[in-house]
Amino acid sequence: MKENRLNLRISERRLNKLRLYAASKEKTMTQLIEDWIDRLPNLEIDNYSNHDQKGCIS
Repeated sequence: MKENRLNLRISERRLNKLRLYAASKEKTMTQLIEDWIDRLPNLEIDNYSNHDQKGCIS
């Protein structure tokens, strides 16, 4: 699997909250974010093409 990077602007408070939660669950922040993404519903490609290309889906 090719690895990609995600850069994210987030407040220091939220970053620390994520770090503490990850440590309490003995997971990495990456694992937590991947788990959250995996719980998102799958969207049909045709539905996505009706929205802008920046990934904003309302």
